Amino acid sequence: MSPLFSTATIVDWEALLDTAVASLVAALVVTLAASVAIYGAATFADAQREERYGMAVAAALIGLVGGLAFAATIGVGLYVMING
Repeated sequence: MSPLFSTATIVDWEALLDTAVASLVAALVVTLAASVAIYGAATFADAQREERYGMAVAAALIGLVGGLAFAATIGVGLYVMING
């Protein structure tokens, strides 16, 4: 049989689709977490400047949660890349 008519699988479409979906989900989660962290930090600064300390504490907590979520997603991504 000639190499032109080989029936061997060259591309594993299922693995390719899994990788594409995982990268899309990871990109969305990282972007959302970073956005929440930035929003919390900016809102904290505005609230503190306007002497709205209750709002500043809430914004700081939101920013902290976003920052921790961002760090966790980066950590999980590194773990998956290193340990496969």
